[in-house]
This record gives sequence, structure tokens and C-alpha cells, in this order.
Amino acid sequence: MAAAHPFWDAFARYDAGWYHGIASKGYVYGAGGRNNLAFFPLYPMLMRAGGKILGSRQEDFYFAGIVVSWLAFAGAMVMLYRLARLDLGERAAVRAVLYAAVFPFAYFFGMVYSESLFFLALVTAAYAFRTRQWLLGSAAGAAMTATRVTGVIALPGLAWIAWRATWRSVGALAPPALGASLPAVASPKPEAPPSGADRLRAMLAVLGCLVGIALYCAYNYAVSGTPFAWYDAITHWNYQPGQNPIKMPLLVLRALVTRPVQYLGTEQMAPYDALNTLAAVFALGLTPLVWKRFGAGYALIVLGGMLLPLSSGQLEGLGRYASVQFPLPLALAALSGRARHGIFLTCFAGLYVICLSLFVTVHPLF
Repeated sequence: MAAAHPFWDAFARYDAGWYHGIASKGYVYGAGGRNNLAFFPLYPMLMRAGGKILGSRQEDFYFAGIVVSWLAFAGAMVMLYRLARLDLGERAAVRAVLYAAVFPFAYFFGMVYSESLFFLALVTAAYAFRTRQWLLGSAAGAAMTATRVTGVIALPGLAWIAWRATWRSVGALAPPALGASLPAVASPKPEAPPSGADRLRAMLAVLGCLVGIALYCAYNYAVSGTPFAWYDAITHWNYQPGQNPIKMPLLVLRALVTRPVQYLGTEQMAPYDALNTLAAVFALGLTPLVWKRFGAGYALIVLGGMLLPLSSGQLEGLGRYASVQFPLPLALAALSGRARHGIFLTCFAGLYVICLSLFVTVHPLF
């Protein structure tokens, strides 16, 4: 047993233990209860590779998970900036990165959790489809659906983005490659009808995003006899998708309005449920602005990413789900007013410190 470490242990809480088990020992299927098939494979497989390089001790796998998370987060911020520059000026693009980095639940990006890897894959897929880099978009989308099941829910929004990208602007230049410098934001130009080849490439690229989850379903079938053993495992955490998505948030909001002192002071999970609920309400409340400023594709990504977990009957994790919705920082960054941004960023940073402090001191804000 490795000795406790007061600094590094703070990055390994709750689900980190499940990821460590997969990275160090692999998947273990057990019918009729919780098992690690509920956790999608790309992140723990990267942990495994890093842990073996470092020496295969218990702490090596955890440290590898931290490294994967930090590197993925750095990559996600670069891709978010590039995506923002397709619609926003340089200052606003930088603000978008700041909003994403100090979102109250953004501390998960540095933990032994898969959020940072998922965020990187999602924003890369969106950028690639916006710029008609179909192979990159398909590969990033496949990584996304191999990282979290919510990646599948992002596909309608990504499909809309890909379809819209086939409407080429008259006289537009070729899209910038990942290594190329970014031009200044240009004024919109008239659109030309898409060609059949464009639409076919876009469709195939979106379908390619399903490769990640398809391969994981095939693995599930091999070890359990059913391709959806991962879903059965998830339900043993009391997640039951398909319920009324606004029922639980309304109950929390009503309690906060009508009896805040009693609710927060006497119910054990109330503070954590309140923080998760407020993050989800914030995300949904910002969706009309996302739609108006960036279009239906971005709005569908946010709606899908939030309504599915909200329909599960659970409030835990809603902050994490909100943190990876890249259209949210873009929408905030597009607002005008320096004072407004100063207030928002200060509030975000303060809540970030509070939420991080709760998490690392083993309060159930997961």
C-alpha cells in the first residue's frame, strides 16, 4: 500500500478509484450490480499506458491519470480558443478560455476524471466539423464516444454543425489547419448550395463518431454476452434516464426559495445538490443566448448534454456535465461590457475555490 500524500491524494477522489482499477487490472464484469464497465475505456486506457511507463505501482497509475487530465485540459483550451476565433475577436476568444478555466466545476479538469479528455475531444470535433476537416472530426468524435456515454448525445448537435459547414461561402478561403495561424474574424459571405460530395463526407464523418462506442459495445458483448452491459452497470448507481428532467431541479429551487435555512442547514446533501442544480439551471438558462449567437448546433449540444443527466433522477454530477459544455463560455465571452465580465469572472473564481475545497476535503460534490 502506497503511503498517503497530502498533495497528490487530493487529485484522486471518488470515481478516480474506479478508473485506477481499470487502468491497473482491467475491466471486471459482474452481473446484477455495480461494476467498472460503467466507465468508458479511453481515459483509463491512457492511464494504463502512462502507469506502466512510470513503473506500474499504485501511485504511478494515479499520477498518469493526473498527467493525462492536465495535458488534455491544456489541449482543450487551445482548441477552444481556435474554435472561438471562428466567430469572435481575439480578446473575446481569450475570455472564453478564461470562463472555461474558472467555471465553478472546472476543477474536475485536473482530477483523475475523464472530463478534460472528453472536453478536448468534443471541442476538437466541433472545430473540425466547422472547418470541414472531416477525418479529424471523425477521429475526435470517436474518441469522445469512447470517453463518456454523453458523447453520443452530442452527436445531433455535431451533425447539425457538419451539415451547416457543407454550405460553402462564396469566395471563402480554405479552412485553417491546426498548425496554421488564425486570420481575423471575417464578415459573413453569401452561401452556396452544398454539393453531394460535401454532404456525403459530412455524413460519413458524423457516423464515424460512433466507432468509439461501437467498439466498446463489442467489448461488452465479448465479456458479458450483451453489448449494453455498461448501461446496466450505470443503472446500479440509481441513474434511470427518461424521467422528467425538470422535476428534481424544481424541487431544489423551491426549497431554496421557500425554506433556505432549513433546507441547507438540516438536509445532508442539500448544499451539494444546490450547487449542482444551480450549475444545470445556469447552463439551460444560457442556451437561448447560445442559439441566438452561435446557432442550433451549439444549442443542441448543451441541451443534450444537460437534459440527459437531468432525466436520470439524480442531481450529482450536474456541475461536471455543465463544465464540458463549450458553448457556454463562448456565449459569455460574446457579451459586451468590461465590468460585466469582471463580475462574472470574479464570481466564477470564488465559486471555483469553494467547490474545489469541498471536493478535495471529501465532501460529496462529485
